[in-house]
Amino acid sequence: MELRHLRYFIAVAEELHFARAAERLHIEQSPLSRAIKELEHVLSVQLFERTTRSTRLTWAGQVFLEDVRRVFITIDQAKASVKAAATGYRGILRIALSDSVAQPRLAALLARCREEEPDVEIRLFEKPLSQQIKGLRSGLYDAGFAQSDDVGQGIVAEPVWSDALVVAVPARHPLLAHKRIPLDEVLRYPLVLCQPEMCEGYCRQIEAVLRSANTQPIVAEYVATLDLMMTLVTAGYGLGFASASQIPVCRHQEVVARPLAGRSPMLTTYLLRPDIDPSEQLNRFIDRANPAKPLARDNPT
Repeated sequence: MELRHLRYFIAVAEELHFARAAERLHIEQSPLSRAIKELEHVLSVQLFERTTRSTRLTWAGQVFLEDVRRVFITIDQAKASVKAAATGYRGILRIALSDSVAQPRLAALLARCREEEPDVEIRLFEKPLSQQIKGLRSGLYDAGFAQSDDVGQGIVAEPVWSDALVVAVPARHPLLAHKRIPLDEVLRYPLVLCQPEMCEGYCRQIEAVLRSANTQPIVAEYVATLDLMMTLVTAGYGLGFASASQIPVCRHQEVVARPLAGRSPMLTTYLLRPDIDPSEQLNRFIDRANPAKPLARDNPT
């Protein structure tokens, strides 16, 4: 089995069409078909179900696809590590990000890390929460940030940042008559929310807030990013929810942040890591991320 077999397999698995996969790989269809047959022979497993009309992955093929993708991620990380070492870095931390974590706090953390340990490269990976958890368990990432502590066994979730939840309101909206908006008043209007599959932890926290109201929310749109949410709020599609620190970063001047009436709910960001003893390098990163913890004083190695 060679890497080209795996690369060809991914192309066919993603295209589910041999001709399109061959075009994507810039090869003829016959050597592609031959390579897939060779791979299936080596594995003694059928990876695809082929008919004259369609190509589908078998269950074994679906499982194999996940593992093969991880192989190429590991290869890419190995290449990046070698390049980093060649340019003077003494270590690498691989940090996954989910749920559009609070950018100002993340920026401050990264700046502090660069100042205090400039020879440690920090590589960032934006992933849905489910993929982050898989990557932490399989060793693809050293740690990550998300807005959920429901991460299952083998992962430690430590709260590091909390920001007040605010309502994103378009300028000149009637709700701006309130300095603090009652939740029931917010729910009289359509909402623009993040897609649950893209911002799973954020959505869980927002759903907990919405469940406290007596009104069923009306969702106008689901979006993949906070910036798109603010764009749609500006355009009048509906109201949004975000942390108080995130809205200024989006720089949408036609969006006004208003707190909810009563005790403001908080959006909590958690640092996730495998439930094993962290390296000294990772320990120092964790200490910098958590303002409640005293910073470790051991010398960087």
